[in-house]
Amino acid sequence: MPLDDVMVRRVTFSPNTFDADAMTVEAVISTFAPVIRRDRAGTFEERLSASGLANIGKVQLPAVDNHRLDSVRDVFGTVTSIRMEDGSLVATIQLSSAPDAAPIVDRIREGTIPSVSIGYRVSRWETSVDPQTKARVRTAAAWEILEVSAVLKPADAGATFRSQEMANDDETLERDDRADLIHRVRSAHNLPEEWQTRMEDAGDEITDDEIRADGRRTAQDRNQTRSRETPRIRTANPNCLDDPAAVMNRRADALFARIAGVAPSEEARPYMQESMLDMFRGCLEASGQSTRMMDDDQVIRASMHTTDAPQLLTSTGNRVLTAAYENAASPVKSVLARQTTLADFRPGTKLRLSDGGLLEEVSESGEITHTTRGESSEAYALKTYASQFAISRKALINDDLGAFRDWGQTAGRAAAETENNLLMGLLQGNPTMGEDGTALFHTDHSNIAASGTSLGSASDISALGEGRKSMRNRKGLDGTTPINATPKFLLVGPETETAAEAVLSTIYAATYEDANPFSGRLTLLVEPRITDGRWYLFADPATLPVLEYAYLAGAQGPQMSSREGWDVLGMEFRVVLDFGCGAIDWRGAYLNEGD
Repeated sequence: MPLDDVMVRRVTFSPNTFDADAMTVEAVISTFAPVIRRDRAGTFEERLSASGLANIGKVQLPAVDNHRLDSVRDVFGTVTSIRMEDGSLVATIQLSSAPDAAPIVDRIREGTIPSVSIGYRVSRWETSVDPQTKARVRTAAAWEILEVSAVLKPADAGATFRSQEMANDDETLERDDRADLIHRVRSAHNLPEEWQTRMEDAGDEITDDEIRADGRRTAQDRNQTRSRETPRIRTANPNCLDDPAAVMNRRADALFARIAGVAPSEEARPYMQESMLDMFRGCLEASGQSTRMMDDDQVIRASMHTTDAPQLLTSTGNRVLTAAYENAASPVKSVLARQTTLADFRPGTKLRLSDGGLLEEVSESGEITHTTRGESSEAYALKTYASQFAISRKALINDDLGAFRDWGQTAGRAAAETENNLLMGLLQGNPTMGEDGTALFHTDHSNIAASGTSLGSASDISALGEGRKSMRNRKGLDGTTPINATPKFLLVGPETETAAEAVLSTIYAATYEDANPFSGRLTLLVEPRITDGRWYLFADPATLPVLEYAYLAGAQGPQMSSREGWDVLGMEFRVVLDFGCGAIDWRGAYLNEGD
């Protein structure tokens, strides 16, 4: 954990000592109770050193709403002093009289705000081991308080706003009466009546220091028990910093940023230092499970039986997969083909109707003539394609993101290449059309050149002109209505890419005969699966689609899922793609096979 990180720990309120005339309130802001935290080495107890606090005494620190320092409206007062009393830190807060601070001030006065929290920065740590529990301990040996906040969720049950009976604490501390000392310790730590009875029954067998120590220890034990037993309530507010769903999204963003090597969002930045194990611990605790005393292997095994940890990895993996999948798409799919969905795996029939013909003159009797429409249909079905991968328990413990990243990218490219191969196999396979039982490119359709002409030859402009003329003369399904198909895209392979660029380049011709009629009219697309000199013309698929591809409804693109490893110790992932494609019309394309 970086030394300059701002840390927080929270404490509950008792009935407050609101002074309406002076507009002040006093709070016990820390009882130095240990807090359970985690780092890359696992769980540890964080303790604050009383002697290590740098800014004890008179201070000028903000008192704010829920650690927010983004606006002056978040400030409801000023901490004017911090002092040590009876082993606890006590702060005096000068409350603001500003109208926008009134709602918080009113709640402090009536005692409905349950807790406060301190924000602090540690500049030096000391590490040790508790001789009784054998737990790892990190002590903040040099630290300073940055702000005091009014919050809702308590963590240190013993640190409170000062109660009214503690208002004259200076006089009380001078008394030697044992009952008063027990009462003060019980009030400071919010202990039950049973504790007070036990201390009173002990009589002279227990010293004043032992009473104070027992009070602090009992408060710590109660606080840890309550933290383990209190159920976690998930909220639906994505803007709440404590909302588990929002935290999960930030962790997924941070994990993706680490894998992809990109900058995280501001919300995800605090989670960039968390390893996968740290995130798994956070997932377990968000589901209400304590990870104290769990080793790394136990954390992984327990995480696999929740929904959050697998969802974290799957969500991140899907983002890696999708980025690689989209980057590897062929122009045949992304530009020339039309996308749709199918509800199931039965062959999907695409019915097309012809135009209704011309409007007929209405007779003197007012009769309107019925017209007939031609129709045709093409069909294709979805098929399922899949692959799987496992990430070992060792890789998870070692925080090895490389294998996870590489497989996600490979799976994304593989899914894209599967689609590209199917579409190009369909196009180059020249399938038979259901409309007339004739191949997609056929002389009967007038959409294939009688003789091949390679781009870059002396007659390439003329060959393009023949293709355009052929498309312009296309008729609808009724065989008579002109549809005026307009070529918009020129598809070639790498062998003729340079020649195609030369053909389509802008030429400032000196004479009319030298002008290039296709300059700026066609968009060049290059498909590496075309290995010869053939080239295609395509109309805009929005008006005259030739190729169509479909996904299963609700599962567009490759879908990643995960489970606990069975054949391996770790996590297993699989990618499933439900995809189908077909040729649905021949009128929007033209083929020249080159020479």
